[in-house]
Amino acid sequence: MTALWIAHVTVTDEEPYKKYAALATKAIAEHGGVFLARGGRFVQMEGPERPRNVVARFPSVEAAVACYESATYQEALGHAKGAAERELVIVEELDS
Repeated sequence: MTALWIAHVTVTDEEPYKKYAALATKAIAEHGGVFLARGGRFVQMEGPERPRNVVARFPSVEAAVACYESATYQEALGHAKGAAERELVIVEELDS
């Protein structure tokens, strides 16, 4: 079953975060991920607001976790640490 990678982000330092985004994009593509939403318009209905919201679809939970654990994504995270406040969850999609 496919899985969604859902991130809520507040960028606090644009330059290193741009490096994160470039490497993360590469890692996500390498693991079969496709972006469904990436920083577009949103309406916060509950919980703390984060101005950047990202949703990517992966072929499976395992593919999404492998992406997160990959050397490329871990390198990307090195640029995000200290440059953003973030939450990330991977959730299996319903079989439609």
